[in-house]
Amino acid sequence: MRITKSLALGVALLLGFALVAAPLPAQAAKTLKLAHLNNEDPFDNATGAMAAVFKSLVESGTNGSVEVQIFPSGQLGKDAEVLQQVKAGAIQSTIATSGGMASIYPLIGVLDVPFAFPNISATYAVFDGPFGQKLAADINKKTGLKVLGFGDSGGFFAFTNSKHPIHTPADMKGLKIRTMGLQTHKTLVSALGAQPVSIAWAEVYTSLQTGVADGQMNPVPIIKFAKFDEVQKYLTLTGHLFAPYPWVINQKFFDSLTKEEQDVVLYAAKSAVVAGRGISRIIEASDRGLPALAQKMEIYTPTEAEKAQFRDASAPAVKAYIVESLGSEGEALMNDFLAAVKAAGN
Repeated sequence: MRITKSLALGVALLLGFALVAAPLPAQAAKTLKLAHLNNEDPFDNATGAMAAVFKSLVESGTNGSVEVQIFPSGQLGKDAEVLQQVKAGAIQSTIATSGGMASIYPLIGVLDVPFAFPNISATYAVFDGPFGQKLAADINKKTGLKVLGFGDSGGFFAFTNSKHPIHTPADMKGLKIRTMGLQTHKTLVSALGAQPVSIAWAEVYTSLQTGVADGQMNPVPIIKFAKFDEVQKYLTLTGHLFAPYPWVINQKFFDSLTKEEQDVVLYAAKSAVVAGRGISRIIEASDRGLPALAQKMEIYTPTEAEKAQFRDASAPAVKAYIVESLGSEGEALMNDFLAAVKAAGN
């Protein structure tokens, strides 16, 4: 995958500017605690980049009237636990996974139709456009949490495993594949002939190392920074899913901010999402992504005919599960999602 010099320079400049924060006053009037699951290094992963950019732009943009405290690496608990903390106002914001969001908003599962997106730019158009706005409004209505944006979790999902190369669904048979708690992900893996194993993120590396799971699915940047290449031999670039990071903030806290502070928070979050997307694309193409993984792993990209086998085996099962489990509301939202994807691909 090629990354243009302008994209690389733009992201580097954004990160560089954002990491130089304006001095804070002796004591900030308001504190915004932001949690996420990954390393705090902004050049290591998307949420690290998003949090760093957000902190700097909020603190400088409000002249220190809002201080952002970052809690990376799951310091405050698992995803679902942290979301409950945000709802209760114990902390103010989190960049959650789709799996975590499903614990309070099951309809997030409609985004898991396999092979829905034609390319990565279509994901930006969908989540920044009318569908993303509708989804954010529905999340707010049903959970009370305000959505600041939908971050990039690292791009499209790929499969890794320690047993043998995966070229077609037939190669998935019998493999134990780690998934998030999302039933849609479990349905997808089962439809491909593998056995889904739900394992918390903090335990995935050890589970792969000890054989509790044979493989897992995640975007390339996550596979690299999680060091799965140390415990996995085979990587298959199926590109079967895109799972955004829903970024939420406590509504009551947001409402307590002045109009000027709210505008800064919204602008900072939007800029941070862009930075997260950019760093994900750079990682994919740099020595922190595929080139580095290729030194330790056997990488395979399925042909279009092979991808069609994966899609035909999994998409009908996941769609049927969405309709069965989420009812007419879920079916309608899924259809809206697929229509938005189709429009973005045209």
